[in-house]
Amino acid sequence: MNPFDTPAVGFEQPFEMLEACHDRVRRSLDLLTRLVDHVQHQGHDARSRSAARDVLRYFDLAAPQHHDDEERHVFPRVLAGGDAALRAAVHQLRADHLRMTQTWALLRPVLEDWEGASASGPVDATVCELVQAFQALYAGHMPIEEGLVFSAARAECDADALAAMGEEMQGRRRAAARIPP
Repeated sequence: MNPFDTPAVGFEQPFEMLEACHDRVRRSLDLLTRLVDHVQHQGHDARSRSAARDVLRYFDLAAPQHHDDEERHVFPRVLAGGDAALRAAVHQLRADHLRMTQTWALLRPVLEDWEGASASGPVDATVCELVQAFQALYAGHMPIEEGLVFSAARAECDADALAAMGEEMQGRRRAAARIPP
């Protein structure tokens, strides 16, 4: 089995879909690491442009949708509960989302440049630091969601709530797909 294969899940299983998104985040972060290494050692070429395009696509489109899913459907359920530690975890996760967005805003122009045919030059230390910071944010963030917050929110959902959650997630993506950039 390919280690990058993940089971196909649909919107009828919204929490499983959120976890599968984390697998895609990990793959995209791994691609970002390999991209930096490739540029440092081999320079810019068709492979680096393609990888930059893939990383841009994921963190421009899918990651914001995923964060929005959590902000709309997961975090409010946990915040409504009485567990102070879980509420503190959600506040930390929300702060992480903000830092991820800010860090991505700094990384994005670099990857746009690398995607272009005229990209040249080595990877500077600032870019390496941004990539490491971006990866560290996700590395600390996803285990809290997977190990603590998702299960707490899932416990608050009956079958109707899960169905509504999945339908809203799917509907938002369909609407976004119809809006030209």
